[in-house]
Amino acid sequence: MASSSGNSSGSSQLHNSGSEEDVQNLMDQRKRKRMQSNRESARRSRQKKQQHLDKLMSQVTELKRDNSQILTSINITTQHYLNVEAENSILRAQMVELNQRLESLNEILNYINTTNSVLETEDLQTSAAAAAADNFMNPLSLIYLNHPIMASPDFFQY
Repeated sequence: MASSSGNSSGSSQLHNSGSEEDVQNLMDQRKRKRMQSNRESARRSRQKKQQHLDKLMSQVTELKRDNSQILTSINITTQHYLNVEAENSILRAQMVELNQRLESLNEILNYINTTNSVLETEDLQTSAAAAAADNFMNPLSLIYLNHPIMASPDFFQY
C-alpha cells in the first residue's frame, strides 16, 4: 500500500507542479499583457500630451503675431496723434497771432474813427465845397475804414 500511496503522492506533486507552472505561465502572460497595455497607454498619453503641446505652441505663435500687429497699429496711431497734435499747436499759435493782429487793426480803426469825428467837426465849420474836397482826398475818411475787421475761416486758404 505504501507504493500506491507513494504513487498517488508523486502524481499529486506532478499535478501540483504542472498546475503551478500553468498558474505561473498564466500570471506571466497576464503580466506581459498588462505591461503591453501600460506601454500602449503611456504611448497614447505621450502622443496626446505632444498634440496638446503642439496646439499650445501654435496658439503662442498666433498670439505673438496678433500682439505684433496690435503694437504696430498702436505705433501708427500714436504717430498720427502726434502729427495732429503738432498741427493743432501750429494752428493755435496762428490763431493767437491772427487774433492779436485783428485786435491791433480794430484799435487802429477805433483811433481813425475817433480822429475822423474830430476832423468831421472841423470840416463842418468850413465851407461845404472845401469839406467835400477834403473828405474825397483824405484817405482816413473813406467809408470802408469805418467798419471793424471781422475774421472769417474762409479768409486764409492754407
